[in-house]
Amino acid sequence: MKERYRLLGDFIQPVDERNKELKVDYLLGVSISKQFIPSIANIVGTDLSNYKIVRTGQFAYGPVTSRNGEKISIALLRDKDCIISSSYTVFEVVNKNELDSEYLMLWFSRPEFDRYARYMSHGSVREIFDWDELCKVELPVPSIDKQRSIVRAYQNITERIELKRRINDNLIDITDTIFFKVFLENNPAATISFTDIVQLMGGGTPKTDEDSFWNGKILFFTPKDISHSPFCIGTEKHLTNEGLNNCSSRLYPPYTTFVTCRGTVGNLALAGVPMAMNQSCYALKGKNDFPALFVFSFTRYVIATMKKKASGAVFSALVTRDFEMEKVFEPNLKDAILFEKRVKPLFTQILANTNEIQQLLDLQNALLTLLSSR
Repeated sequence: MKERYRLLGDFIQPVDERNKELKVDYLLGVSISKQFIPSIANIVGTDLSNYKIVRTGQFAYGPVTSRNGEKISIALLRDKDCIISSSYTVFEVVNKNELDSEYLMLWFSRPEFDRYARYMSHGSVREIFDWDELCKVELPVPSIDKQRSIVRAYQNITERIELKRRINDNLIDITDTIFFKVFLENNPAATISFTDIVQLMGGGTPKTDEDSFWNGKILFFTPKDISHSPFCIGTEKHLTNEGLNNCSSRLYPPYTTFVTCRGTVGNLALAGVPMAMNQSCYALKGKNDFPALFVFSFTRYVIATMKKKASGAVFSALVTRDFEMEKVFEPNLKDAILFEKRVKPLFTQILANTNEIQQLLDLQNALLTLLSSR
């Protein structure tokens, strides 16, 4: 056993409290993002007496790992007591003066734990990471003061991230308000096509089995790269120069608007740095010198209008004809340029905040990685 590492089983115990008196009706599940989430189960007419109760400060995890890819569903309940399916395992820390529950949750949040749990899973039909295997997990257990210091550092970073995200939300709301004041307050008539104002440009994907095309320095935007921020500054995949030269996408400049047209349809992102794009999106550029930030806000308004007209229906895809058929008001170019000047400082701040958020996320990941070396 590694020096200063202890068996998790020395610190935790299972809990099997059933909802026999039906006093709890707050039904949750656990996601692979390691959070409690509302359950999708329909409980109308369901006997809830056999569901397990999870108390605040307790953990729950789904022992079946084969359906979750590389991640295990495990979470610490910080909210009010809830009930959960009997298929989950509920447990708690026995002595919180020896092992802090939040510290333990940080340990579970590491990608290394997911890989370990997946590797140690067993079973022919369904692969299981059972209670005995969980108890065999080895983890560093420094002093309780040190554990709480690590947790505070992580939480401080988390709070800073949330603050910056809220600021960005407020800033984008302000740009929406300015857009409304400049262009929509007088209820302009929809007389022209969206594509009379905005040019749609496509993307493409080079051969995925050609190693020389991938893992370079050129960011490659796909719908998976949509984030909380209006800006995309990092992508899951990267191209080499050779890969870019062998796909249908050009290298789009910063402040290009991307709209997803397959998968999760109708999401928008602004390129924070130059990047290429796959065929599941359109890149948008203003015609007749309409500026880039106007194009983003204009498209944001048009997509919202399209979704509203769809009466809650989910788009299965967006194609060029959808944009050609979408009637919009005719914006004045001078107003668009003035709008651009007014909102540019706001978007500059949003981009700066997005870069800081990414740095903070990297710091969080580094802190989780350091847990393994303590």
